[in-house]
Amino acid sequence: MTDKLTGLARHTVIVADTGDISAIKALGAEDCTTNPSLILKAAGKADYAHLIDEAVSYAAKNGRGDDRLDLALDKVAVNFGAELTRIVPGYVSTEVDARLSFDVEGTVARAERIIALYREAGVDPARILIKIAATWEGVKAAAELKNKGIATNLTLIFSLVQAALCAEAGVFLISPFVGRITDWYKAHGTTVTNADDDPGVRSVREIYNYFKAFDYKTVVMGASFRNTDQILGLAGCDRLTISPQLLEELRGSEGDVPRILGATAPQKVERLDLSEPRARFMLNDDAMSHEKLGEGIRQFAKDTQALEQVLQKRFGRTA
Repeated sequence: MTDKLTGLARHTVIVADTGDISAIKALGAEDCTTNPSLILKAAGKADYAHLIDEAVSYAAKNGRGDDRLDLALDKVAVNFGAELTRIVPGYVSTEVDARLSFDVEGTVARAERIIALYREAGVDPARILIKIAATWEGVKAAAELKNKGIATNLTLIFSLVQAALCAEAGVFLISPFVGRITDWYKAHGTTVTNADDDPGVRSVREIYNYFKAFDYKTVVMGASFRNTDQILGLAGCDRLTISPQLLEELRGSEGDVPRILGATAPQKVERLDLSEPRARFMLNDDAMSHEKLGEGIRQFAKDTQALEQVLQKRFGRTA
């Protein structure tokens, strides 16, 4: 009998959800995704101080005025990402500043700069996915970036309407957040006993089925897991991005892993009306999705500001 991580990998592409380079080396994942919170955590480790210092030196030399700190933020993300491309064989996701989540032009400009920094670092841009919060504006920015040949990962997905907007825009990949959905429902009185009645798992299953029913090519990558039951309940999903702790739990547990998603033909579903007035209303009308999207953006923005403080101190040393 094989371990459950091996069994899961038969049905799903495994993605490491961490910015810790040493952890990724031990995991054997195909892809890797990071966010400002993970980068901030990794930046606090002495092993990665050189990545921070190099970004500050680069920005001090090439930045101008108020943009210098933004350039340092982008360069830090690229420095970590470039290291990750040397470990995983597939995609690395790098996030645009969450404070641009409602700014189409600003998001596009920063994404283009991140790609340029990767190219300068000798990394093939085809291996990079630009992560953007799945706001209405974020989806619009992703559509513009697709036209420029830049692939995106739309994150902080909490609803079918967000996912459907991304699919209509031709987004390469989306990240529905399983655990945060379940957290919200539990806080509002829902009892969860298994994967089948888990609101986060059911949300991703609904998205996956909708995409297959209408033959959308956008990749569904479940994210933000609280336990291995949630992960195994989505076996067969295109991709799953999993923390090092849960990857090790799966590796240390033996048992069969049956395919759940894609095991049967897609169910018939009704196509959503995604006109702007209707889509914006649906986004607002779903209390869980509305609250968790805002909360996620605020948390990523907070961690970005904390990383800025780390960088600002380094600028003082180079002055």
